[in-house]
Amino acid sequence: MMVDFLAENNHCGQAILRIVSCGNAIIAELLRLSEFIPGVFRLKDKADQQKYGDIIFDFSYFKGPEICEGKLEAKPELLDLDEEFRENNIEILTRFYLAFQSVHKYIVDLNRYLDDLNEGIYIQQTLETVLLNEDGKQLLCEALYLYGVMLLVIDQKIEGEIRERILVSYYRYSAARSADSNMDDICKLLRSTGYSSQPGAKRPLNYPESYFSRVPISETFISMVIGRLRSDDIYNQVSAYPLPEHRSTALATQAAMLYVILYFDPSILHTQQAKMREIVDKYFPDNWVISIYMGITVNLTDAWEPYKAAKTALNYTLDLANIKEQASRYAAVTERVHTQVQQFLKEGCLREELVLDNIPKLLNCLRDCNVAIRWLMLHTADSACDPNNKRLRQIKDQILTDSKYNAKILFQLLLDTAQFEFILKEMFKQMLSEKQAKWESYKKEGSERMTELADVFSGVKPLTRVEKNENLQAWFREISKQIMSLNYDDSTAAGRKTVQLIQALEEVQEFHQLESNLQVCQFLADTRKFLHQMIRTINIKEEVLITMQIVGDLSYAWQLIDSFTSIMQESIRASPSMVTKLRATFLKLASALDLPLLRINQANSPDLLSVSQYYSGELVSYVRKVLQIIPESMFTSLLKIIKLQTHDIIEVPTRLDKDKLRDYAQLGPRYEVDPKQLLEDGIRKELVKRVALALHRGLTFNPRAKPSELMPKLKDMAATMDGFHRSFEYIQDYVNIYGLKIWQEEVSRIINYNVEQECNNFLRTKIQDWQSIYQSSHIPIPKFTPVDESITFIGRLCREILRITDPKVTCYIDQMNTWYDMKSHQEVTNSHLFSEIQDTLGTFGLNGLDRLLCFMIVKELQNFLSMFQKNIQRDRTVQETLKSLMNVVNPLKGIVANSSKIYSAAVAKTQKIWAAYLDAIMKVGQMQILRRQITNELNYSCRFDSKHLAAALENLNKAILADIEAHYQNPSLPYPKEDNTLLYEITAYLEAAGIHNPLNKIYITTKRLPYFPTVNFLFLIAQLPKLQYNKNLGMVCKKPADPIDWPPLVLGLLTLLKQFHSRYTEQFLALIGQFIRSTMEQCTSQKIPEMPADVVGALMFLEDYVRYTKLPRRVVEAHVPNFIFDEFRTVL
Repeated sequence: MMVDFLAENNHCGQAILRIVSCGNAIIAELLRLSEFIPGVFRLKDKADQQKYGDIIFDFSYFKGPEICEGKLEAKPELLDLDEEFRENNIEILTRFYLAFQSVHKYIVDLNRYLDDLNEGIYIQQTLETVLLNEDGKQLLCEALYLYGVMLLVIDQKIEGEIRERILVSYYRYSAARSADSNMDDICKLLRSTGYSSQPGAKRPLNYPESYFSRVPISETFISMVIGRLRSDDIYNQVSAYPLPEHRSTALATQAAMLYVILYFDPSILHTQQAKMREIVDKYFPDNWVISIYMGITVNLTDAWEPYKAAKTALNYTLDLANIKEQASRYAAVTERVHTQVQQFLKEGCLREELVLDNIPKLLNCLRDCNVAIRWLMLHTADSACDPNNKRLRQIKDQILTDSKYNAKILFQLLLDTAQFEFILKEMFKQMLSEKQAKWESYKKEGSERMTELADVFSGVKPLTRVEKNENLQAWFREISKQIMSLNYDDSTAAGRKTVQLIQALEEVQEFHQLESNLQVCQFLADTRKFLHQMIRTINIKEEVLITMQIVGDLSYAWQLIDSFTSIMQESIRASPSMVTKLRATFLKLASALDLPLLRINQANSPDLLSVSQYYSGELVSYVRKVLQIIPESMFTSLLKIIKLQTHDIIEVPTRLDKDKLRDYAQLGPRYEVDPKQLLEDGIRKELVKRVALALHRGLTFNPRAKPSELMPKLKDMAATMDGFHRSFEYIQDYVNIYGLKIWQEEVSRIINYNVEQECNNFLRTKIQDWQSIYQSSHIPIPKFTPVDESITFIGRLCREILRITDPKVTCYIDQMNTWYDMKSHQEVTNSHLFSEIQDTLGTFGLNGLDRLLCFMIVKELQNFLSMFQKNIQRDRTVQETLKSLMNVVNPLKGIVANSSKIYSAAVAKTQKIWAAYLDAIMKVGQMQILRRQITNELNYSCRFDSKHLAAALENLNKAILADIEAHYQNPSLPYPKEDNTLLYEITAYLEAAGIHNPLNKIYITTKRLPYFPTVNFLFLIAQLPKLQYNKNLGMVCKKPADPIDWPPLVLGLLTLLKQFHSRYTEQFLALIGQFIRSTMEQCTSQKIPEMPADVVGALMFLEDYVRYTKLPRRVVEAHVPNFIFDEFRTVL
């Protein structure tokens, strides 16, 4: 009639093929995205509603966008939250919008194609001619059906309210909204239908037909497609299922399409009794639960309830007697075929001759098995039966009773059938590949036997008691020629001729009384056998494989199979060799991928990769889920080993565990994924699950406990981790994996991920799980509900350390690296704390703690700056005090007359701002002390455990710094460029090895602040009266009621000044120098012999400043004569 419809040069066929291919890809994208709906769009819990309720809108927003935006603009904190929300979600919102847009574009393209057909744009093609073509009618039916499936998938997986919120958020946040004129149409198509997939939810009125009619589609087209689906077998499936009782299974794909497409013409469902009767009689005489696409199941009893004609027609099928008959029939079939299959699967039963002689019998057995499994799986599925619907429940209960349903037996049948199919397919593929070679060799053998016999009758060959017979000699020669002349390519003629030759050989034996000679008989029998083999071999046809592929389809169970997971896992636990049988089942399930990929492949679409990746990724995840039982069982054994290794003294565990482990490790060949990798991933997953849980439970502290639970809990945790670590090392040889490598990688991943989640608290643009380099979909790190303000265990650990070393209640003695309680003078904790953390969480843990402290310092410094602006820059009194003080003290090289009065007046006028100031400075100082301790511990352990790494890093660091200094002396020398990541990368190494000084770090970028050095100077002298000098301990707090601690004060000020230009520090030191000189001058003139306490404090500050910053002493001697320094040490 015309060029092949799917040929490259047939534009009409290619256009509709592209549309259908695109439809399959859109559904995969919708299914993929439905797993990534950001939780906040559900507005499920109170916290989300309170926080985001004012910035996430549904379509009511479009009634008055100005009002909604006005409400936001009235509150700066809402605007800020809105902006942060936009930054965090715009990427995923865009992805959702593009998917929604492609659904709308799909139906627009389909309508345009139909218009083009009508207008005669495709020469010689009309809707009628396309529907007459086999591929054409398939594609047109699929195009409409896929559109329906898309709409159903969207409503089932992405609920109406969530869709509206996503669309409105995208509309508000995307810059493209003015240019994108489709927005209105997309919103009209996808506005909420009121449908909810929650069990027990009521079905909206006229659903889904009103939803399907939102974009009008040509009625002629719909009715012609329905007509085709009603009358034709459009996929020619019936030939694969010759038995009449299998007809509804043969037409199942078509039935699913018809089910979806009928919603485009609901009048048939409502009023057209005759048509509905015909449809039910043809497609649903014995089934009412159908799979519409990749395992999405529908129960017609429920789905057709609102439609009069459909309901009436279906009632004949749902008649109790019919249900009973079907269920009992399948019970009998199941029992019969299961015995057959088990018989076939016995060792040595499926031999080549048996298979070739019994092809029809074997195929019938396969058909019966698959049809029975399909019917029972669909009709007993929980997903297809709403427990709140009494009628559905009754029908299901009746099926369960009459079919003697037992999930384990059904699963066993599925396993055996899959294994049987797998063996048959492999045998057939093997036979097909060797078909011609074998045929030729049989032909040669047969012909040679005949030639040899001819020679025997020539009387030349000495064969006992055979007389010469020229007739027979000539006859056998002729037969030999005839056999050689058989032609492989013309199989029909060759087959006919072979049968005639066999008959001739039987006749010659009788006519010429050759039975008496056994050897001649043997020759004839052999030749007949070879000819028989030739007939068998020529009958090996590819059609058998195709039929097996059609019959073995398991796509309807893509989701249902999950209900058998626990049975699979139990059976693996009972006998690990079960895995090999499961492999065949997974491969059978993998054939479901052919359905969505077929058209994408035909269209040569670039979507092939992403769609096949999505579905095969889902399948692999499922396989992993099932096989996870192996590592789980392994870890059950491992826990016994841990107990033995950590609690009992016996070093060698019992023999039993080893055998068990070896059992689990012998997994045999399994799925197409590398089995060793699968086992390793499973072990990693189980390890991650258990270690994460242990850390979550073990590091939870009660803030009221006296003394703190920190050290005991860390010690317990270290023992737990050590137990895991040692036993993991112990089993690695049994399972043949690198236990320590896995341990290091996974524990570091858990800790880094938790640090990242904790630091998200301080970030505006959060790192989502799908962006995190530490999170993985195959080996997920579990998330736990926070028990306090911290999100993870690392936050709890950090906040507990901050709580017990709080400078308001403890006093830190730098020389001893120890914190003491201010009131009781008891030791609270010391630097051993950090080696304990190193033992528990390793280097990653200490490093993560350090990173978290950095974020906290940044947060404190930012809070400090906003407090500075509020309390100091905007306060007129404070500004004037600072201004007048600066006028008095300038120039800084001079001496201030009447100094004590001037200083104390300035301090008194600014008294109210110091409490908050002290708080911020002390917090920063406290965290810097902790960072120094961590750095110290990291450096110490690095030099011990990895001395070469430590030496290499130190040298590289010095070399780079030398080069950079040289570059600044002489700019023609090289320097790392902008895009060179060397400095960035080496910093991470240096921080992990503790080769850095936290005090030199710049945490925030700052602007110029007027009077900043003066404020800090006043702050310092305001704090000095609260402190006193102690010969053994240095500067300590005078009264515990007014708490202050010296090291955090010094380090806090030092860190703060480090964030600004160095001239601020210069000025600050000059002010202190001037204070010391002026006060000393006043004392001398008033003849006071001892040095005032405040001067001692100020001098101590300068000494400590020089010590901590590692600067030369001349920096402070520029402001204070060195004899005062020398003097003050002797006076003390």
